Amino acid sequence: MKLRTLELRIPPPVVAVFVAVLMWGVSRATPSWGVPILARTGVALLIAAFGVAFSVAGFIAFRHAKTTINPRTPEAASSLVSSGVYRITRNPMYVGLLFVLLAWAVFLSLGWALVGPPVFVAYIQLFQITPEEKALSALFGTEYSAYKVRVRRWL
Repeated sequence: MKLRTLELRIPPPVVAVFVAVLMWGVSRATPSWGVPILARTGVALLIAAFGVAFSVAGFIAFRHAKTTINPRTPEAASSLVSSGVYRITRNPMYVGLLFVLLAWAVFLSLGWALVGPPVFVAYIQLFQITPEEKALSALFGTEYSAYKVRVRRWL
């Protein structure tokens, strides 16, 4: 299978769930750090809440702009959203998923679980963001190029 066949194929939330399941599997096979459940749950909930807020803010901004939220069809975008949370990051929904995975790693209390978030970032960067950026460049040209200069891809 050619790697390009994975471009825009698997929705990022599905990738995040897959990575989370892998993290959980690793956590079952190796010993945890033994951090008390109350402490790790509290920290994990704070990190997850931050991530969910980022994702929801990105989703709402797309809805207000009446543009597609389907990550598999970036060429269907009807407008370039650059306000709100999109002034902080070009990919708030993916940043949100990343923070949820970081929260999951904290909750699992396992060093090996920390491998999951970078795996997610690498996959999303290669198979989701890069093709999205090509599509948005084709659609919005210099407006998108200027936006890329002003706003970071992640944080």
